[in-house]
Amino acid sequence: MAKAKVAFSKEYLVVAQNASGRDLNVPVYKFKSNLPGPKVYLQSSIHGAEVQGNIVLFHLLKHLQGADLRGEITLVPNCNPVGSNLKSGEYTLGRFDPVNGQNWNRAYHYDKDLIAQYANSINPDSDIDKIKTEYRSKLKVSIEKKLNNIWGLGLAECLNLKLQKMALEADIVLDLHNGPVSTRHIYVPEYAQHSAKFFNIPNVILIPNVFSGALDEATFCPWWSLKNALQEKFPEKEWDFGVEAFTVEMGSQEVIEFEAGVADSISILTYLSHKKCFVTKQYSPKEMIRRAVYLKDYKVMFSQFGGMVEYVAKPGTVVEKGGVLARVLNIDELDNEKATFEVIAPCDLIPILHFPSASVFGGTQLYKCFTNYFEL
Repeated sequence: MAKAKVAFSKEYLVVAQNASGRDLNVPVYKFKSNLPGPKVYLQSSIHGAEVQGNIVLFHLLKHLQGADLRGEITLVPNCNPVGSNLKSGEYTLGRFDPVNGQNWNRAYHYDKDLIAQYANSINPDSDIDKIKTEYRSKLKVSIEKKLNNIWGLGLAECLNLKLQKMALEADIVLDLHNGPVSTRHIYVPEYAQHSAKFFNIPNVILIPNVFSGALDEATFCPWWSLKNALQEKFPEKEWDFGVEAFTVEMGSQEVIEFEAGVADSISILTYLSHKKCFVTKQYSPKEMIRRAVYLKDYKVMFSQFGGMVEYVAKPGTVVEKGGVLARVLNIDELDNEKATFEVIAPCDLIPILHFPSASVFGGTQLYKCFTNYFEL
């Protein structure tokens, strides 16, 4: 068996400039093996308050320094230094571009016309690897064209496109996030449902194979769309480009847990082992109950009140219909029976995350919940 020789490199990518004209850099760590294998890209903290992924990448980096790697793995921690430095008092406000209001995770590029044009040009006898190389080149040109727009770009879009250009080279993309107050869960495209069981993550959201602006969708949608176009045009051939992408939600924002980060990194290594990123198998998936829900059944519960809230139902716990989700204190009614009331589960559900503050306006996203869930 061939022995892996792994080259390690560290570079910096300029993703923005501040008002003083100084470059804002992010580190890019890369492990490249002499043995062929998948190319993997991981980034963390595209939303500034979502920091646990940085600990996960730290543990992954330590593991990879001695691993018998196949292919390449690129790690980009704290990929949005603008967002992570937006503070208001004790809190990080790094979910939106402060200048233009754009969600930092919704400005990636998807060119459906390019996909249709390229699908029409393909010879069905062409080698899959050759198609992937050509297609990536065309997608890269499309992104560069956007980046070189003579009218310029918004801050979030520019940053997103620079990151997407790196992620474009990968067969596997993992975007590490956190919820407000959240249990661990993962967004999985419906076509890759089988891969969910190779992560040690109990809660799975199955998303449609369509583009809605996020990095995972910007990664897998061009390949899924090309596959569908070619399958329709050449039904006698099976088209599989082997590209998968996921958004991995690793607990609550504004929190770093070193010990939990070890388990999170092992979860990712387990999946990468399944994808043959190592010469020898690293880990096997844990035996655990994995519950899944289609995105349409991942419901938001908005508060129909304003008040002070105790979140009774903890993220990840099963709540039956009629169970108590929250207790509310109404400051203006302390002297009568309206002082407190309970928020009741309208159906059997699993709360996945809840609003981080006890002070709630009417119309706030109070909980996000699995409904009509099932075991994988």
